[in-house]
Amino acid sequence: MTAPTATVRPVGRADLEAVAGIYAHYVLHSVATFDESPRSLPEWEAKHDDLTARGLPFLVAEEAGRIVGFACAGPWRPKPAYRHTVEDTVYLAPDATGRGLGATLLGALIDGCARAGVRSIVSVITDPGSEASIALHRRFGFTEAGRLTAVGHKHDRWLDTVLLQRVL
Repeated sequence: MTAPTATVRPVGRADLEAVAGIYAHYVLHSVATFDESPRSLPEWEAKHDDLTARGLPFLVAEEAGRIVGFACAGPWRPKPAYRHTVEDTVYLAPDATGRGLGATLLGALIDGCARAGVRSIVSVITDPGSEASIALHRRFGFTEAGRLTAVGHKHDRWLDTVLLQRVL
């Protein structure tokens, strides 16, 4: 693995088209997300505005002027008592995997969550199908908090999710 050369920074509205493209790849070609249709640019703009208003981190990794990944933390559940718990999201461009960029983004996201006053980060990861994401989160101190069996159906198969959690 080579050292990452990307710069991690807050996402700007001009980055959202690239973010949408990265995410669309996983929607269409993997089970990493249970979304079945890519999100539109206006949906990404609304997500950006919501997370920014909440003071939660939404980051991109940029390499040689190109967005090669993104990470964000959003509300875990809508009820007020959950306001100090977030769910994390980390995605890389398909040609940017295996170089440590996921770790760079996740580390920066955890730091941003701590600055935002987050108490707990939950990650919902498809299993099988996202073993690298499970390993990445475990490296950052996430521990398994549960498993939901056969809760998603995508690409003609039933999928579990593993719930990982890190208390800050």
